[in-house]
Amino acid sequence: MTSLSQAPPDPGDRFKPKGTQALRHWLLEGMPESSGKRQGPHGKPSPADKPHSWWRVMCLTGLDYFSTLGYQPAIAALAAGVMAPLATIVLVLVTLFGALPVYKRVARESPHGAGSIAMLERLLPKWWGKLFVLALLGFAATDFMITITLSAADATAHVLENPFAPKFLDGQNVIITLVLIAALAAVFLRGFKEAIGIAVVLVGIFLTLNLVVIGVSLVHVVGSPLLTADWWTALTTQHGSPVMVVAVALLVFPRLALGLSGFETGVAVMPQIKGRPSDTEANPEGRIKGAQRLLTTAALIMSTFLITSSLATTILIPAAEFQPGGAANGRALAYLAHQLLGEGFGTAYDVSTIAILWFAGASAMAGLLNLVPRYLPRFGMAPAWAGAVRPLVLVFTVIAVIITLVFKADVDAQGGAYATGVLVLITSAAIAVTLSARRKKQRAQTIGFGAVSLAFLYTTVANSIERPDGLKIALLFILGIVVVSLLSRMRRAFELRATYIRMDEAAMNFVASVDEGTIRIISHDPKTRNAAAYRRKLNHAVAVNAMGDPRDVLFMEVIVDDSSDFETALEIRGVMRHGYKILEVHGSNVPNTIAAVLLHVRDATGLIPHIYFRWNEGNPIYNLLKFLFFGEGEIAPVTREVLREAEPDLTKRPWVHVG
Repeated sequence: MTSLSQAPPDPGDRFKPKGTQALRHWLLEGMPESSGKRQGPHGKPSPADKPHSWWRVMCLTGLDYFSTLGYQPAIAALAAGVMAPLATIVLVLVTLFGALPVYKRVARESPHGAGSIAMLERLLPKWWGKLFVLALLGFAATDFMITITLSAADATAHVLENPFAPKFLDGQNVIITLVLIAALAAVFLRGFKEAIGIAVVLVGIFLTLNLVVIGVSLVHVVGSPLLTADWWTALTTQHGSPVMVVAVALLVFPRLALGLSGFETGVAVMPQIKGRPSDTEANPEGRIKGAQRLLTTAALIMSTFLITSSLATTILIPAAEFQPGGAANGRALAYLAHQLLGEGFGTAYDVSTIAILWFAGASAMAGLLNLVPRYLPRFGMAPAWAGAVRPLVLVFTVIAVIITLVFKADVDAQGGAYATGVLVLITSAAIAVTLSARRKKQRAQTIGFGAVSLAFLYTTVANSIERPDGLKIALLFILGIVVVSLLSRMRRAFELRATYIRMDEAAMNFVASVDEGTIRIISHDPKTRNAAAYRRKLNHAVAVNAMGDPRDVLFMEVIVDDSSDFETALEIRGVMRHGYKILEVHGSNVPNTIAAVLLHVRDATGLIPHIYFRWNEGNPIYNLLKFLFFGEGEIAPVTREVLREAEPDLTKRPWVHVG
């Protein structure tokens, strides 16, 4: 029995997505439009986040950079022993006079968030450039993914080492780490609008607590001259002359490379920085200045904390406590917080450290979400959904879960991979700015940046030799990205690839001046442009097909510029050559470009165009490979397939004739 009081259904409900459609809509929210679906610039940009002051964005990048205070002093002490403060000074010098100048230049030359990878992409042509970018993305993925997993694992270590932690959590490192990673993913799936506000609070509290711990620790150092004397005696007796001390500090420097993390993230989030009203897309000077202030301020703050924390922890903590299983292993400042300021303050410090280490994965996730959609979809080397945030978050989360399970949430085991990713990115940035300075004939800068490049290259090689596992993991990331990218490119081979299509006045006059009401176009290879070639092509087409008045026939020539590009803007020019009307267009491949032009002609004139081809000679497999990698090959069947996928309605689809 139907209730008469039941409200009538809302007619608008039938337009609302339901079930799986609603889930798909939620997952793909903000994804750019597919290429060629409309005229004008490609894709509808997702709503941009409101830009922020540089110091607020610094807190977002500082989640990664500043959070290393949670483990860097312990790593330095474990790697260098009594030499840790001097090795840390070497790290600071490399930071301030190496990494900082490099990335300040990267911020100026790549101000849209693409970082040094974009600079290097411009230096290498065509497919070599694409493959090189994929390799660098593999190292970037290593850096950012390991940041997520290592930070979550270290946060777990701080949870378990706290004296008030429940006993049932003992031995549950993997489960706790997975819960932290899942919580981070949930934040991104819900939306990341509040991230910078949260980052400001976490960084502010964490740095304040570190200031207290280090300040109290240094007071104890000053008040304990015997401990300082013991440290100095150990330093001088173990390593002898000052020259040997410096040499050993330089040798152990690669093990401290984690203290250089955060610079690549700093330039990756540049679009978040508020610029000046006078900024333009081509010259965002205000954003550049803000990014340079961000990098400088972060480097100075971190350098001060690194030196003072290393000095305090090395002098005050027994060396045995830094060893695996020791109370200060991976958490030297937390150890001092408990020892010098009591369990209550120590627990507050632990909570702050856990929070910033957990949220440090947010800056890494933000870096990944900026880099991957910027390159892979544009290369055609990722599915279309890679332009949306939420599917990528799920993919990265699954990878983070696998890494955590493989490494069993072990912080030390992941350190090598993390350092490898960080060092390769910094080295590539140094090489990029060196080449940039050389290209601009800036001799002094070329020499300076070249020296920095050599220093980072040495550090990268030394780290890879000492900890080859990091390089192996990075190579697995690279292999995975290259394989998936190439498979994706093959799968998307028959998509329309025009980001923008425009016809000049001459081309519009050509297609509008057809007397019979049927637009007939002959595909022609631009490599042969003599009058005899056009005449032969026209005579063959007229002989094989009923074409009407040959004076109305147009030719189309596609000039392939860079076949490695996936998407290109198409400018169609009308050209008269040897008395023939020719539509000339530059593109990344022939068949997809022809299909896009035909659909554009149809939409512009309301007429269904006909295109005429001759069969290509040669092995079909060879022709397929030529199409995939060089944009040529068997043009006719591929053009038809692209049109079939782009226009399902047969009555609206341009005609393809082959003879």
